[in-house]
Amino acid sequence: MEIVIQTLIACFLISLCTLTGMFAFALSVKQLKRIIPVLVALAVGVLLGDAFIHLIPDAVKRHGSVSDISLTVLIGIFGFFILEKLVRWRHDHQIQDQPPEKEVLPMAKMNLMGDAVHNFVDGILIAGSFIVDPVLGLTTTLAVIIHEIPQEIGDVGALLHGGYTLREAVLYNFYCSLSIFPGALFTLLLSQTADSSLSVLLPIAAGGFIYIAASDLIPILHQRSSFRYLLAQTAAFAVGIACMQTIVLFEQALLNP
Repeated sequence: MEIVIQTLIACFLISLCTLTGMFAFALSVKQLKRIIPVLVALAVGVLLGDAFIHLIPDAVKRHGSVSDISLTVLIGIFGFFILEKLVRWRHDHQIQDQPPEKEVLPMAKMNLMGDAVHNFVDGILIAGSFIVDPVLGLTTTLAVIIHEIPQEIGDVGALLHGGYTLREAVLYNFYCSLSIFPGALFTLLLSQTADSSLSVLLPIAAGGFIYIAASDLIPILHQRSSFRYLLAQTAAFAVGIACMQTIVLFEQALLNP
């Protein structure tokens, strides 16, 4: 019972990380419009960095076969392609039947789906670490929290660009973070099954992040071609990747002292 309580508290703290996007409430509308393209670039760097530096290597380490993991990543990309097709099809039919007051781009909905899968995976990792050792659970929780902060800030920028209001972006991002609880409960009930499922869920989440970043977000970065945005977006893209690399090194030092 103590492990269950510790796991749920850790999941709750990680869910609160999504509220870091609330910093945008302190900005004016003009400042927000100026910073959104930079936040989208940060989101691209974080998503790709997370996929290639964190999720895929972790999956290979657990499974052992690079070719199997690569194939699963491609399945993840293909699956998110189909999901976006379905979202766009439904979106088009809604427009034909009844024009919405404001348009939310399919890209924003896809970002939420990908984030939900990732948070489910985090729940499995958190619960699994607490089952092994409470100290390992605490260090894993700290590593995930540090990992989440830059991602959630970038996600809010992507959702704002996708048509959500600031309040909706923060709120829906928080709702997606709650998928960490089913992941944790799944592990607490079926720890062996949950652990083995990571070799599939990790590369699928990676595939989703690669698809969202490459298909939906990178084209947005090319919509603004001024030299100022070139510098700002390039820097934000690089910062996103650097954050993921730094966090992975920190996680390794934290989890393998």
